[in-house]
Amino acid sequence: MRASAFAWLALVAFPAAAQWSGWDYDRDQPKEEWKELEVKLPAFPKDENLLQFEAGAASPNRFFVDAKAISVGTDGVIRYTLVVKTAGGATNVFYEGMRCKLQQVKVYAVASKDGDWMRARDPQWRGIQNRNISDYHSVLRRDYFCAGGYGNVPVASDEEALRLLRYGPRETLTE
Repeated sequence: MRASAFAWLALVAFPAAAQWSGWDYDRDQPKEEWKELEVKLPAFPKDENLLQFEAGAASPNRFFVDAKAISVGTDGVIRYTLVVKTAGGATNVFYEGMRCKLQQVKVYAVASKDGDWMRARDPQWRGIQNRNISDYHSVLRRDYFCAGGYGNVPVASDEEALRLLRYGPRETLTE
């Protein structure tokens, strides 16, 4: 009896399933026209304003964010100055933006040797790769700048990002 009921159900349901091409979720959603805000370069970072964050024990470099240059834009982009001090003594400085929603990062400018900003020639959004445990973009996204179940919602304010950088990522905070 069960077999015949299953066969009957398959005969009735199959023609309907064959005609249905699937639900086009994207078509049913209103299209958001995202527009990036105009980027203004911040003042060059000073050592006393740098907040160090841990980007994994595998990296010999030290990573910092300039506390005076963090901004959470109305376009959903968190902009910040990143300072990387290498084990060999070099210092690299970048002005970047992070889009939590799409897990992307963009370099707007890099520091020149004389301490001025040089705008990136063709800044493009690129995906944040979780290649290894010391990928500082992944750490910034996951622990400091992006929230939500999948790390796709920016922190609510500059102050929240600063608090996380000063006192540690969410999972280390006690309530």
